[in-house]
Amino acid sequence: MTDPRVVLEHDQHTGIARITINNAERRNSYDPEMRQQMAEYLDQLAWDDDIKVVVLRGEGGVFSTGADMGTAYAWYGPDAQQTNGDEGGQERRRPSQRRRLTVDRKTFHFYHDYLGYPKVTVAEVRGYALGGAFELALMSDISVVASDAIVGMPATRFLGPALGGIHMFFHRLGPVLARRLLLTGDTLSAGDLDSYGIFTEVIDDDQVAGRADWWAQKIARMPADGIVIAKEAFRLVEQMQAYQGEEVSAYIFHAYGTNLQFDEGEFNFVKTRAEHGTKRAFELRDAHFDVPDP
Repeated sequence: MTDPRVVLEHDQHTGIARITINNAERRNSYDPEMRQQMAEYLDQLAWDDDIKVVVLRGEGGVFSTGADMGTAYAWYGPDAQQTNGDEGGQERRRPSQRRRLTVDRKTFHFYHDYLGYPKVTVAEVRGYALGGAFELALMSDISVVASDAIVGMPATRFLGPALGGIHMFFHRLGPVLARRLLLTGDTLSAGDLDSYGIFTEVIDDDQVAGRADWWAQKIARMPADGIVIAKEAFRLVEQMQAYQGEEVSAYIFHAYGTNLQFDEGEFNFVKTRAEHGTKRAFELRDAHFDVPDP
Protein backbone atom coordinates (compact mmCIF):
# COMPACT_ATOMS: atom_id res chain seq x y z
CA MET A 1 0.00 0.00 0.00
CA THR A 2 1.41 3.35 -1.05
CA ASP A 3 1.58 6.43 1.18
CA PRO A 4 -0.49 9.28 -0.39
CA ARG A 5 1.82 11.81 1.28
CA VAL A 6 4.45 10.97 -1.35
CA VAL A 7 3.37 11.12 -4.99
CA LEU A 8 5.15 9.62 -8.00
CA GLU A 9 4.67 10.75 -11.60
CA HIS A 10 6.76 9.41 -14.44
CA ASP A 11 6.76 9.88 -18.19
CA GLN A 12 8.70 7.34 -20.24
CA HIS A 13 8.29 9.53 -23.32
CA THR A 14 10.22 12.45 -21.82
CA GLY A 15 12.41 10.35 -19.53
CA ILE A 16 11.47 12.53 -16.55
CA ALA A 17 9.92 11.43 -13.25
CA ARG A 18 8.75 13.57 -10.34
CA ILE A 19 8.52 12.67 -6.68
CA THR A 20 6.39 15.14 -4.72
CA ILE A 21 6.35 15.34 -0.93
CA ASN A 22 2.64 15.82 -0.34
CA ASN A 23 2.31 16.75 3.33
CA ALA A 24 1.69 20.47 2.94
CA GLU A 25 -0.26 20.90 6.19
CA ARG A 26 2.99 20.02 8.02
CA ARG A 27 5.20 21.98 5.64
CA ASN A 28 6.11 18.71 3.93
CA SER A 29 7.98 17.32 6.92
CA TYR A 30 8.35 13.57 6.67
CA ASP A 31 8.08 10.64 9.07
CA PRO A 32 9.65 7.16 8.70
CA GLU A 33 6.81 5.86 6.52
CA MET A 34 7.10 8.77 4.11
CA ARG A 35 10.85 8.42 3.80
CA GLN A 36 10.42 4.70 3.16
CA GLN A 37 7.94 5.52 0.41
CA MET A 38 10.42 7.93 -1.16
CA ALA A 39 13.09 5.23 -1.02
CA GLU A 40 10.79 2.70 -2.70
CA TYR A 41 9.94 5.13 -5.50
CA LEU A 42 13.61 5.95 -6.03
CA ASP A 43 14.43 2.23 -6.22
CA GLN A 44 11.59 1.71 -8.70
CA LEU A 45 12.83 4.54 -10.91
CA ALA A 46 16.43 3.34 -10.72
CA TRP A 47 15.29 0.12 -12.42
CA ASP A 48 13.32 1.97 -15.10
CA ASP A 49 15.57 2.25 -18.16
CA ASP A 50 13.29 4.86 -19.69
CA ILE A 51 13.79 7.36 -16.87
CA LYS A 52 16.85 9.61 -16.96
CA VAL A 53 15.94 12.43 -14.56
CA VAL A 54 14.11 12.51 -11.23
CA VAL A 55 12.74 15.84 -9.97
CA LEU A 56 12.24 16.05 -6.21
CA ARG A 57 9.77 18.70 -5.08
CA GLY A 58 7.23 19.60 -2.40
CA GLU A 59 3.53 20.40 -2.62
CA GLY A 60 2.14 23.81 -1.72
CA GLY A 61 5.19 25.96 -2.38
CA VAL A 62 7.39 24.31 0.27
CA PHE A 63 10.16 21.81 -0.47
CA SER A 64 10.37 20.28 3.01
CA THR A 65 11.15 21.13 6.61
CA GLY A 66 12.88 17.77 7.04
CA ALA A 67 12.13 15.04 9.55
CA ASP A 68 8.93 15.60 11.53
CA MET A 69 10.18 16.42 15.03
CA GLY A 70 6.69 15.95 16.41
CA THR A 71 7.25 12.23 15.93
CA ALA A 72 10.97 12.15 16.63
CA TYR A 73 10.95 8.98 18.74
CA ALA A 74 8.92 7.13 16.12
CA TRP A 75 12.12 6.81 14.09
CA TYR A 76 13.42 4.40 16.74
CA GLY A 77 10.38 2.12 16.75
CA PRO A 78 7.24 1.98 18.94
CA ASP A 79 8.88 0.13 21.81
CA ALA A 80 11.49 2.88 22.16
CA GLN A 81 8.98 5.71 21.96
CA GLN A 82 7.31 5.94 25.34
CA THR A 83 6.43 4.31 28.65
CA ASN A 84 3.63 4.99 31.11
CA GLY A 85 4.28 7.90 33.42
CA ASP A 86 3.65 7.88 37.17
CA GLU A 87 0.26 9.58 36.77
CA GLY A 88 -1.06 7.46 33.94
CA GLY A 89 0.35 9.77 31.29
CA GLN A 90 3.09 9.02 28.80
CA GLU A 91 6.74 9.63 29.47
CA ARG A 92 9.49 9.74 26.86
CA ARG A 93 12.25 7.16 27.10
CA ARG A 94 15.64 7.61 25.46
CA PRO A 95 16.46 4.94 22.86
CA SER A 96 19.42 2.70 23.68
CA GLN A 97 22.69 3.39 21.93
CA ARG A 98 22.43 0.07 20.08
CA ARG A 99 18.99 1.10 18.81
CA ARG A 100 20.32 4.49 17.79
CA LEU A 101 23.17 2.96 15.80
CA THR A 102 20.90 0.45 14.06
CA VAL A 103 18.30 3.04 13.09
CA ASP A 104 20.79 5.76 12.15
CA ARG A 105 22.68 3.33 9.92
CA LYS A 106 19.44 2.71 8.03
CA THR A 107 18.63 6.42 7.96
CA PHE A 108 21.93 7.34 6.39
CA HIS A 109 21.61 4.50 3.91
CA PHE A 110 18.72 6.47 2.38
CA TYR A 111 20.87 9.59 1.97
CA HIS A 112 23.88 7.62 0.70
CA ASP A 113 21.68 6.01 -1.95
CA TYR A 114 20.40 9.43 -2.99
CA LEU A 115 23.91 10.87 -3.13
CA GLY A 116 25.03 8.06 -5.44
CA TYR A 117 21.76 7.75 -7.34
CA PRO A 118 22.16 6.46 -10.96
CA LYS A 119 19.71 9.00 -12.44
CA VAL A 120 20.18 12.75 -12.54
CA THR A 121 18.42 14.37 -9.57
CA VAL A 122 16.90 17.84 -9.75
CA ALA A 123 15.71 19.57 -6.57
CA GLU A 124 12.91 22.11 -6.98
CA VAL A 125 13.28 24.09 -3.76
CA ARG A 126 10.80 26.66 -2.52
CA GLY A 127 9.74 27.88 0.91
CA TYR A 128 11.92 25.81 3.23
CA ALA A 129 14.69 23.24 2.95
CA LEU A 130 15.61 22.35 6.51
CA GLY A 131 17.43 19.44 8.11
CA GLY A 132 17.36 16.34 5.93
CA ALA A 133 15.63 18.33 3.18
CA PHE A 134 18.56 20.77 3.13
CA GLU A 135 20.86 17.77 2.74
CA LEU A 136 18.77 16.47 -0.18
CA ALA A 137 18.96 19.87 -1.85
CA LEU A 138 22.75 19.87 -1.46
CA MET A 139 23.05 16.26 -2.65
CA SER A 140 20.99 16.78 -5.80
CA ASP A 141 22.85 17.10 -9.08
CA ILE A 142 20.89 20.22 -9.98
CA SER A 143 19.27 22.45 -7.35
CA VAL A 144 16.99 25.28 -8.40
CA VAL A 145 16.24 27.30 -5.30
CA ALA A 146 13.99 30.28 -4.60
CA SER A 147 15.97 33.23 -3.32
CA ASP A 148 13.60 33.60 -0.36
CA ALA A 149 13.71 29.89 0.56
CA ILE A 150 14.96 29.35 4.12
CA VAL A 151 17.69 26.74 4.44
CA GLY A 152 19.79 25.32 7.26
CA MET A 153 20.04 22.78 10.08
CA PRO A 154 17.99 24.25 12.97
CA ALA A 155 17.72 20.84 14.64
CA THR A 156 21.35 21.24 15.76
CA ARG A 157 19.94 23.53 18.44
CA PHE A 158 18.37 20.61 20.23
CA LEU A 159 20.07 17.52 18.79
CA GLY A 160 23.62 18.83 18.77
CA PRO A 161 26.02 20.01 16.04
CA ALA A 162 27.13 16.46 15.08
CA LEU A 163 24.08 16.14 12.88
CA GLY A 164 23.71 14.94 9.30
CA GLY A 165 26.36 14.28 6.67
CA ILE A 166 29.28 16.27 8.06
CA HIS A 167 31.58 15.24 5.19
CA MET A 168 28.97 16.48 2.74
CA PHE A 169 28.50 19.80 4.57
CA PHE A 170 32.21 20.55 4.61
CA HIS A 171 32.57 19.49 0.96
CA ARG A 172 29.55 21.36 -0.37
CA LEU A 173 29.43 24.39 1.93
CA GLY A 174 33.09 24.80 2.81
CA PRO A 175 34.46 24.60 6.37
CA VAL A 176 33.61 28.17 7.40
CA LEU A 177 29.92 28.11 6.43
CA ALA A 178 29.51 24.48 7.58
CA ARG A 179 30.79 25.37 11.04
CA ARG A 180 28.55 28.41 11.25
CA LEU A 181 25.37 26.53 10.35
CA LEU A 182 26.12 23.50 12.51
CA LEU A 183 27.40 25.35 15.58
CA THR A 184 24.63 27.97 15.65
CA GLY A 185 21.61 26.33 14.04
CA ASP A 186 21.17 29.52 12.03
CA THR A 187 18.80 29.46 9.09
CA LEU A 188 19.47 31.72 6.14
CA SER A 189 17.74 32.62 2.92
CA ALA A 190 19.15 31.02 -0.20
CA GLY A 191 19.66 34.53 -1.54
CA ASP A 192 22.10 35.19 1.31
CA LEU A 193 24.12 32.17 0.15
CA ASP A 194 24.00 32.87 -3.59
CA SER A 195 27.58 34.14 -3.73
CA TYR A 196 28.86 30.85 -2.29
CA GLY A 197 27.87 28.95 -5.45
CA ILE A 198 26.19 26.19 -3.42
CA PHE A 199 23.14 25.78 -5.65
CA THR A 200 22.84 25.57 -9.43
CA GLU A 201 20.47 28.54 -9.55
CA VAL A 202 19.01 30.92 -6.98
CA ILE A 203 16.09 32.73 -8.58
CA ASP A 204 12.69 34.28 -7.88
CA ASP A 205 10.16 31.90 -6.34
CA ASP A 206 7.72 32.07 -9.26
CA GLN A 207 10.42 30.91 -11.67
CA VAL A 208 11.63 27.86 -9.76
CA ALA A 209 9.20 25.23 -11.09
CA GLY A 210 9.69 26.28 -14.70
CA ARG A 211 13.47 26.34 -14.45
CA ALA A 212 13.60 22.96 -12.69
CA ASP A 213 11.54 21.51 -15.53
CA TRP A 214 13.83 23.17 -18.08
CA TRP A 215 16.91 21.61 -16.49
CA ALA A 216 15.18 18.21 -16.42
CA GLN A 217 14.27 18.45 -20.12
CA LYS A 218 17.77 19.61 -21.03
CA ILE A 219 19.46 16.72 -19.22
CA ALA A 220 16.95 14.17 -20.54
CA ARG A 221 18.42 14.79 -24.03
CA MET A 222 21.63 13.09 -22.86
CA PRO A 223 22.21 9.36 -23.52
CA ALA A 224 20.98 7.27 -20.59
CA ASP A 225 24.09 5.09 -20.36
CA GLY A 226 26.26 8.18 -20.54
CA ILE A 227 24.40 9.62 -17.56
CA VAL A 228 24.79 6.56 -15.36
CA ILE A 229 28.48 6.17 -16.19
CA ALA A 230 29.04 9.86 -15.42
CA LYS A 231 27.17 9.54 -12.11
CA GLU A 232 29.37 6.62 -11.08
CA ALA A 233 32.49 8.58 -12.10
CA PHE A 234 31.35 11.64 -10.15
CA ARG A 235 30.69 9.47 -7.09
CA LEU A 236 34.13 7.86 -7.29
CA VAL A 237 35.89 11.20 -7.56
CA GLU A 238 33.96 12.61 -4.60
CA GLN A 239 34.65 9.49 -2.56
CA MET A 240 38.36 9.80 -3.21
CA GLN A 241 38.53 13.55 -2.62
CA ALA A 242 35.92 14.30 0.04
CA TYR A 243 33.87 11.38 1.35
CA GLN A 244 36.37 8.76 2.49
CA GLY A 245 34.93 6.95 5.50
CA GLU A 246 31.70 8.97 5.38
CA GLU A 247 29.35 6.01 4.98
CA VAL A 248 30.37 4.75 8.42
CA SER A 249 31.27 7.97 10.21
CA ALA A 250 28.00 9.72 9.32
CA TYR A 251 25.70 7.44 11.28
CA ILE A 252 28.20 6.98 14.11
CA PHE A 253 28.58 10.75 14.55
CA HIS A 254 24.82 11.14 14.43
CA ALA A 255 24.03 8.34 16.91
CA TYR A 256 26.60 9.41 19.48
CA GLY A 257 26.50 13.14 18.80
CA THR A 258 22.74 13.45 19.28
CA ASN A 259 22.58 11.39 22.49
CA LEU A 260 23.10 14.41 24.71
CA GLN A 261 23.02 15.03 28.43
CA PHE A 262 21.72 18.53 29.10
CA ASP A 263 23.09 20.69 31.89
CA GLU A 264 21.09 23.28 33.83
CA GLY A 265 20.17 26.20 31.57
CA GLU A 266 20.64 24.27 28.32
CA PHE A 267 17.63 23.81 26.07
CA ASN A 268 16.25 20.26 26.17
CA PHE A 269 13.77 19.97 23.30
CA VAL A 270 12.44 16.52 24.18
CA LYS A 271 11.71 17.50 27.78
CA THR A 272 10.22 20.83 26.75
CA ARG A 273 8.02 19.19 24.14
CA ALA A 274 6.72 16.67 26.68
CA GLU A 275 5.79 19.52 29.04
CA HIS A 276 4.44 22.10 26.57
CA GLY A 277 3.77 20.37 23.23
CA THR A 278 5.67 20.55 19.96
CA LYS A 279 4.54 23.99 18.79
CA ARG A 280 5.34 25.68 22.09
CA ALA A 281 8.65 23.81 22.29
CA PHE A 282 9.71 25.35 18.98
CA GLU A 283 8.74 28.80 20.25
CA LEU A 284 10.73 28.31 23.45
CA ARG A 285 13.67 26.99 21.45
CA ASP A 286 13.75 30.10 19.28
CA ALA A 287 13.50 32.34 22.35
CA HIS A 288 16.37 30.48 24.05
CA PHE A 289 18.70 30.87 21.08
CA ASP A 290 17.75 34.47 20.28
CA VAL A 291 20.89 36.52 20.92
CA PRO A 292 20.42 40.09 19.58
CA ASP A 293 23.14 41.45 17.33
CA PRO A 294 25.44 43.85 19.21
